[in-house]
Amino acid sequence: MKTDLKQLSKQQLSLFMETLGQRPYRTNQIINWIYRKQAVSFDDMSDLPGGLRDELARTASLSNLRLARKRTSKDGTLKFLFTLNDGESIESVLIPNRKGGDSSTLCISSQVGCAMRCSFCMTGRMGLKRNLKAFEIIDQVIAAERFLSHNPLISRPLAPAAVKDTHHTSQKSGITNIVFMGMGEPLNNFNEVSDALSRLIDCMGFSRRRITVSTSGIVPGIQKLASNTLRVNLAVSLNATTDETRSSIMPVNKKYPLKKLIKACRDFPLSPNRRITFEYVMIKGINDSVHDAHRLVSLLRGIKSKINLIPFNSLHDDTPLRPPAEGTVLAFQDVLRKCGLTAIIRKSMGADISAACGQLKASCQL
Repeated sequence: MKTDLKQLSKQQLSLFMETLGQRPYRTNQIINWIYRKQAVSFDDMSDLPGGLRDELARTASLSNLRLARKRTSKDGTLKFLFTLNDGESIESVLIPNRKGGDSSTLCISSQVGCAMRCSFCMTGRMGLKRNLKAFEIIDQVIAAERFLSHNPLISRPLAPAAVKDTHHTSQKSGITNIVFMGMGEPLNNFNEVSDALSRLIDCMGFSRRRITVSTSGIVPGIQKLASNTLRVNLAVSLNATTDETRSSIMPVNKKYPLKKLIKACRDFPLSPNRRITFEYVMIKGINDSVHDAHRLVSLLRGIKSKINLIPFNSLHDDTPLRPPAEGTVLAFQDVLRKCGLTAIIRKSMGADISAACGQLKASCQL
């Protein structure tokens, strides 16, 4: 059976190349082709000797996600439906800079489906089918980059910031920021997500300051991420200020209630100028009152934070949930700001193609 090089860590790839009698610099060449030049086959690797390419073709393979469907929003957001080798499917979303700059953010998935069952999210209604492997997580970035490189009419965003590492230089990329906010709960797939983070930083050249892992509140996962040397950004999907309300819309709160979650956030190490992002999906009549806003101020007191206020996005079904009125959202934000908190009303992108927060629900029905 051939060895899929994308399934190997950098160290494993180095050992594999040793078995072929190759010197260490060949490993770096292959990493460059896989992660920076988005090679589809070994024939693409033009700076490798022909004999080595033939040997790799006999003994190894390069898996690639298949782009089954692409949808474009009126605001420029792109949603990709990818099929995996076992026939399952996932979605990723490329979000352009709202202010019209050249930067863009890729929202990627960490699981097929999700077990969290949050009431405001379509992905949770799928249930959890399986975790993604690190190479399947990374391949979403590679596939999106490949799409951009083959579609020159789409504006090319800036390259990610150079990483201070003597082993590699920064990749020229069309994607500047990576957020683990797609399908699934990243911290319930911690080992594979951690491996993917290492590859994003070490192999693809992304700055850890431009990578964010979002969680619904898996306290042990937050603690493990805190001890991880990768030091990426943390976002917490909070969405309520009392255990009763949060448990009603986020079942995870029954296992990890607010007291435990907020403590884990207080203990999370933050370097200067870094903050935890708290995502707050605002739902009419449930968590949008001025009293909720004041409780939120009390909950987050002493935590270096930024709050993203997200009016609930329609799930296009019979759910009774509704977004609050604009005036309600502004009043909520006003309380937070007057109490010294940074609070931003986040305008959802891609809602017309079901690519906004909470709307991802992969289907191969084209």
